[in-house]
Amino acid sequence: MRALTSILVLGALFFVCLASEQSTKNQEQRTNALWYTNPIIDADYSDPDVIRVGDDFYLTASSFNCVPGLPILHSKDLVNWKIIGHALQEQPPLDEFDRPQHGKGVWAPAIRYHNNEFYIFYGDPDFGIYMVKARNAAGPWSTPLLIRKARGWIDPAPFWDDDGNAYLVHAWANSRSGIKSILTINRMSADGTRLLDDGKTVFDGRVHHPTIEGPKLYKRNGYYYIFAPAGGVATGWQTVLRSKNIYGPYEDRIVMDRGDTIINGPHQGGWVELRSGESWFVHFQDRGANGRVVHLQPMEWKNDWPVIGVDADGDGKGEPVAKYRRPNVGREYPAQAPQTSDEFASNKLGLQWQWHANPVADWMRLTQGRLRLNTVAQDSANLWTAPNLLLQKFPARGFTVTTLIDGSHLREGERSGLLIMGRDYSYIAIDDGRLVRMTSTDAAKGLPETENAAVQLKTKSVFLRVSVAEGICLFSYSTNGKKFERLGDVFVAKPGVWIGAKVGLFSVGPGDGYADFAWFRFAPPRQSSRTPARVQ
Repeated sequence: MRALTSILVLGALFFVCLASEQSTKNQEQRTNALWYTNPIIDADYSDPDVIRVGDDFYLTASSFNCVPGLPILHSKDLVNWKIIGHALQEQPPLDEFDRPQHGKGVWAPAIRYHNNEFYIFYGDPDFGIYMVKARNAAGPWSTPLLIRKARGWIDPAPFWDDDGNAYLVHAWANSRSGIKSILTINRMSADGTRLLDDGKTVFDGRVHHPTIEGPKLYKRNGYYYIFAPAGGVATGWQTVLRSKNIYGPYEDRIVMDRGDTIINGPHQGGWVELRSGESWFVHFQDRGANGRVVHLQPMEWKNDWPVIGVDADGDGKGEPVAKYRRPNVGREYPAQAPQTSDEFASNKLGLQWQWHANPVADWMRLTQGRLRLNTVAQDSANLWTAPNLLLQKFPARGFTVTTLIDGSHLREGERSGLLIMGRDYSYIAIDDGRLVRMTSTDAAKGLPETENAAVQLKTKSVFLRVSVAEGICLFSYSTNGKKFERLGDVFVAKPGVWIGAKVGLFSVGPGDGYADFAWFRFAPPRQSSRTPARVQ
């Protein structure tokens, strides 16, 4: 009996320990659920701006020459985001953007909600200030309206004051106007369709805030605030200006810089206030080939000045956080991130895809669960001028992409495959019965591509793969989807013009052939699956 009692006691202790261990795990999971880590979007959504409408948050970002442009992302908690649409289905002027215009187009948009409508204002440095609007953030959006034809006007943000007057603040592109580090405010019609004057300079940052740009205009407690980044893309800081009069004079203060952190150039974004009264700031960090990724910072008000990030020494200037308590939105939401993989099962491409110029209908077709890319003739020795590159952003610092291509209908002199695109680019593609690795260095110079490696193909269908880790790219292929063979040397990804490197598909050549793609799948690096990420 004593032995039986001991066994029962030990059994009870065992189950108590199990329950305690499970309780500890549950507590750890619960604790982790209360925190987030930066970046909240580890992809190239540069110059982000954000608003809250009710219990929903919306974000847009620069899209430059990529179409569709002006991505619209939605979140319920400021941490988890999903693409819901684009405000720009084709970019004006159409004859200009029907061919790639690297680094041009949409610069630093501002999104606002006014009189039950969503507005986005963006600057094209070569043509002027545009406005689009919609009743639903997912679209449809209006045709872009050029509200001011101008060269060198950039980064516009609208503001509707309490008295009904409307204004627009903007910066200047030195490369087009010869003016830099100046902020200007214009009076604007209440409907946002035109500017009413030539504007007034309200701040000159040339001495203490060089390259001040990206302004966002707000009002709080009787003060007008202009949140404006300065100091350059990779090295800058966040400045805030404050005045009781919209035209100034403005006091200036640096409210966040890198400090002792590893987060370089934390600046340029938007302030949002929650129902709970909390304030938060969304901004970018430049990460080279990965582009300008999105961070979320806590923000506090002290003596009517914002402090962004964590101010450990109390001097009014914060440093960015790597991990922090989640925003108080009243409940928890499941994790999600902008879309990546595409099974091509719909009659529309996934919202993550963009072309390098205004698209033409016969470039592609979705049919029988496959993506058909028709070949388009090149007008130069490399892909820099090719408009029909179907690409998406790097979604993380490390990832693997695998696709299955059928090249049965490619003609002589045509090629189609998997591409890493930037100022330098490289791809793996089917070409006249071979599988080739091609590379272009400093592609904008128009020099011919160089062949890095090639193998003869015994089949028309082949699995193509690229594995990326901190910009280091390994290309490989497989005939059975199980064993993958390296093809060619390591390639180091490079950003494009004002954008990060991109990954995607292409078909080029002089004939009327095409290639079919069965799917396009992302996975973490070295993840094992039925199309394993590990290069064998």
